[in-house]
Amino acid sequence: MTRSIRLILAAVAALAIALGAAACGGDDDDNGGGGGGGGQAPSAAIEKDPANSGKKITIGSKNFTEQFVLGEIYSQALEAAGFDVKKELNLGSEQIAYRALKAGQVDAYPEYTGTSLTSFFGVKTDDVPRDPDAAYQMAKRDYAKEGITELPRTKFENTYRLTTTTEKQKDLLKGAKTISEVAALPNANDLRIVGFPECRQRTDCYVGLQEKYNWKPKFISTESKYEPLDRDQADLSMGSFSTDGELTLGKYAVLQDDKKLFPPYHISVGIRDDALKRIGPKGREVIERVQEPLTVPAMQELNSRVDLDKKEPAEVASEYLKEEGFVR
Repeated sequence: MTRSIRLILAAVAALAIALGAAACGGDDDDNGGGGGGGGQAPSAAIEKDPANSGKKITIGSKNFTEQFVLGEIYSQALEAAGFDVKKELNLGSEQIAYRALKAGQVDAYPEYTGTSLTSFFGVKTDDVPRDPDAAYQMAKRDYAKEGITELPRTKFENTYRLTTTTEKQKDLLKGAKTISEVAALPNANDLRIVGFPECRQRTDCYVGLQEKYNWKPKFISTESKYEPLDRDQADLSMGSFSTDGELTLGKYAVLQDDKKLFPPYHISVGIRDDALKRIGPKGREVIERVQEPLTVPAMQELNSRVDLDKKEPAEVASEYLKEEGFVR
């Protein structure tokens, strides 16, 4: 499906969500529209400041699409402001990236709050605050002990999501919108659900469905996320993420995690204190400004341009900065 068709579908979906939210008297700021073709008013352009010349910063990222795109967005924005930017955008897993940050191999990289707490600071998954700001503040305090500043979190999070096809949601799931509604269906335990192998033992995955939702569907282990749904080999998938590019296609439905099974996974740029001092308030402002329009629909769209349209992350980041008015 071409990007233009996806954008039309996304716009229709966004309108429907907005109308529904208005009817309910509110909405969720973290999941709003905008960015990546979202149609918001352009932001003020980043001005190149000669005073930033010679101020060096190395931006890192982990080794998957969203991280590449984010790493490019931050890097290109800082370059536009006149900073001397070096990119290390394929570091590997979170453990490798974090070691690189602490060792000074990179000065900054974007990490997810839930990942920081569970992978670096020994917080058990069940003990991670489900409130996004509380989770961010907890991670910020722990990073500070390591000489690292956690910059403000993004609006969007890339967390686990339970997905199905729009057809199955309508027919098999009787229009259910939340996990609780699915778990209450008469045929709930007969439903087939796929997940990555470790999901079967994790409290924030299949075990959590049983504990929080009193639901035990038929579990099928696989590394695939959407193919089992497309081939009718499963009814739901636990392997999906909220910012997957595939969710722009209009063929999948995401169920609301109404009992907060999944921890928050918002992005925050962790930057070494010495590097933050080097780039100063102006550098910090650039990083915070360019992530402001990044909402869930925006990040889905940007990821789709890489994963579905096969564009390079650097090109997608450049498009985003121009579309949002940060770069002329």
